[in-house]
Parts: sequence; structure tokens; C-alpha cells
Amino acid sequence: MARTREFDENIALDAAMKLFWEKGYEATSLSDLTARMGIQRPSIYSAFGDKKELFEATLRKYTMSHASDMRAQLQSHSSVKKAFLALFEGVVAEEYAVDRSRGCFCINTMVELAPHDEKFEILTREHQMYLAVIFQEAIERGVNSGELDAHTDPKALSQALVLSLIGLSVMVKSRPQRSFLDNAISVTLSLVK
Repeated sequence: MARTREFDENIALDAAMKLFWEKGYEATSLSDLTARMGIQRPSIYSAFGDKKELFEATLRKYTMSHASDMRAQLQSHSSVKKAFLALFEGVVAEEYAVDRSRGCFCINTMVELAPHDEKFEILTREHQMYLAVIFQEAIERGVNSGELDAHTDPKALSQALVLSLIGLSVMVKSRPQRSFLDNAISVTLSLVK
């Protein structure tokens, strides 16, 4: 007869995600994970598999939540231009509001693991493409409402904005002058016309 789990998998997964987000995949040991998650190795292996499978589960959880948040942010404004401005400015504000920037968990994975691990290359690329679809939906809404130019190429513009957002998310980790970021955001969002 199978034993009932004595821990909440979602809480344990959140704890693992936060630790991986803080330290990265390579720097996180199984001892770190057991301490943070409050469970022993056999329970980790039974519930999530090995360290790499656990990391994949945390990344999938993050990307689903991140994409949902992005869609909600873009839908929360009647103006598409204001929605993108709020989104980009929010990335900067969030990173400067904390003592030490963690950046985006998916982008951190893209930098740390994707160059030499095909699975994480695919997972991070899928997230980028999904964000592009979310951005494209918002841009199409702006074109259809007449807020954006009818000649706008929603697909190309959405891809450019995803690329810019990723670059911004990486850049804020080094804490450049706010005016540098504000100027870059202004020029980037001038594409949304």
C-alpha cells in the first residue's frame, strides 16, 4: 500500500523554485534543497525525481505563472500602449525595489543552462515564443481598436518587444542608472504606434 505524502508538494516546489532562483541550478546542492524544502532526499526523489527533474518542474511552474501574469498585465489596461509601458516600467521598478536582483527565473535558466542543455534550451525558447504570442494578441487588439497603426506587423513587433524585455531583464541585474533604462524603454516603446 502506497504511503500518503506528509508534505504539500506545491509548497515544497515553491521552496525549491525560490532556492534555484536565488542560487542557480549548479550552485544548489541536494542538501540545500532538503533544508529549504523541509523534506528528505527520498521524498524529493519520490515526488519530483532527481535534481534536474525537480529543476524542470520548478521552471515549468514559473513559466506558466509568468505567462499568466504577463497576459493579465497586458489585459488590465484599455490602452495597449499604456499596458506595454506599465509592463516594461514594472520590470525595472520590481528589480530596483529589492536589495539584490534575482532577475527572471526563465532568463537566468536561459543563460545558465540553455547553452549546453537541449531540454532547457527548448523550454526557455518555448516560453519566449509563448510570450511573443501574448504580446501579439495585445498588439492585434490595439490594431483592431484603432489605437495602433493598421500597417503594424503584430508578429514582428511582438518578437521585438520580447527581445527587448529579455534584454531589459538581464540589464537591470547590473543596476544601471535609471535614466539609461528609462531612455531605452521610451525608444523601444516608440515602436508601439
